[in-house]
Amino acid sequence: METLPSLIRRVSVHEVDGFDSIEEHGDTKRIRDAAAAESGEAKILHSVSISMPPSPVGTTLNKTPRTNKMKDKRFDSFKTCSGRFERQFSNLRGKQRQSQQEESDGSEHNIEIETIPVDRYFDALEGPELDTLKASEKSVLPEDRTWPFLLRFTIGSFGICLGVSSQAILWKALATSPSTEFLHISLHVNLVLWIISVALFSIVAFIYALKTILYFEAVRREYYHPVRVNFFFAPWIVVLFLALGVPPSVTENLHSSLWYVFMAPIFCLDLKIYGQWMSGGQRRLSKVANPSNHLAIVGNFVGALLGATMGLKEGPIFFFAIGLAHYIVLFVTLYQRLPTNETLPKELHPVFFLFVAAPSVASMALAKIHGSFDDASKIAYFIALFLYFSLSVRINFFRGFKFSLAWWAYTFPMTGAAIASIRYSSAVTNTLTKSLAVILSAVASLTVALLLVTTIVHAFLLRDLFPNDIAIAITERRPKSHPIWKNHRISGSCSDMYLKYADTKDVETPVSTRKVVPQ
Repeated sequence: METLPSLIRRVSVHEVDGFDSIEEHGDTKRIRDAAAAESGEAKILHSVSISMPPSPVGTTLNKTPRTNKMKDKRFDSFKTCSGRFERQFSNLRGKQRQSQQEESDGSEHNIEIETIPVDRYFDALEGPELDTLKASEKSVLPEDRTWPFLLRFTIGSFGICLGVSSQAILWKALATSPSTEFLHISLHVNLVLWIISVALFSIVAFIYALKTILYFEAVRREYYHPVRVNFFFAPWIVVLFLALGVPPSVTENLHSSLWYVFMAPIFCLDLKIYGQWMSGGQRRLSKVANPSNHLAIVGNFVGALLGATMGLKEGPIFFFAIGLAHYIVLFVTLYQRLPTNETLPKELHPVFFLFVAAPSVASMALAKIHGSFDDASKIAYFIALFLYFSLSVRINFFRGFKFSLAWWAYTFPMTGAAIASIRYSSAVTNTLTKSLAVILSAVASLTVALLLVTTIVHAFLLRDLFPNDIAIAITERRPKSHPIWKNHRISGSCSDMYLKYADTKDVETPVSTRKVVPQ
């Protein structure tokens, strides 16, 4: 840091060109020089120089405006192709030393790169989803500009794939279930929806893979985000949905070895997330509980359902047990709103439907494991049905807010409840159960269709579907006050002290007002 000049120091009038200089006539100058020579000593006139810190206005006005080129370099901070990061970013291996060449003076400095701790997210962000930058914080990327698309494309985009792929399972159930034979649904609908789901998932996965390659730092920050990490289950849940909804014309039975491949990533995520919920300090469940945590539970139940459908036994029971144990704890925690006791804003009300997803899928998984829709399956189904109705009757709770990707949280829980109703109507066949299955299926399909159209409109016409993702643009450390202001405060106090206690004889009057007395 540049050292500011001392507040008061003595300087010779000859050191400063033109300081208090007055043009003298030749006779006056010769008289003064002669007087100085006769005194036997060379007297040097001095004055007091008072150095005050620069004013805030001057500092602001003198700032060099940032060019677009400089701002583009800030986006490059999230790129990792070259293997080098900017000072404020961390890399995948955590803490390490790097040498970076400074362009200004050509010197090299050792820079310590650290992983952003979870408490930094809580310090810098606010809101139930931790996606709003606090007023006291500063974004490392310009907030007044539209960021590159890949930086705005979040892991939550896989929610679209969850909604569409679950529809392929729904229409397959409608076409093959005995209780809905009277509808005469063709399996071609399932085939079309499955192809659309595969294409959509491929596009979203490709874009996010491209983001991982070009902006790995942004992906890493999403992974360490205490809320966003739950959405990393979404891609693997989509794969399980596609396996469950595969049309009979494509294949009748998938090989059981695929189940182990699909469940390996979910098992690894379970080890990480559930371990943190139990003993993760700032990442414990009571600290990070959020409706999106249901995604970390649903993956186990969907995996158990797929495994039982493939004819497996022990593996599905294993994952069902893991999901059940943690679902009970999560359900109680979310009901009490232990983390903040705050009410979710209207924009996030759709995520409440995630409460319906886990028990709906759990009822179907139990039915497949046991071989019938028995009492245990009915208990889980009735829990899901009650939660569904309790949310549906609150119409005002789900209107009056702007569209966002969070709306897709409506879709696959509603679709899961509809599929569970079809399974239940096959076990308990009557007019009421059949009507319930048809109504819930129609509502789920209509919701997905409307959301898909709305998403296309906002993505390609209005172009406001992907706003700047402020949550990934936090600084590694809390911003500190600028050194200039700190020195300003120190210098100000020193100046008061000097001006108060300085001897008046030490403060000289201008040269033009002093009398020169010949010695």
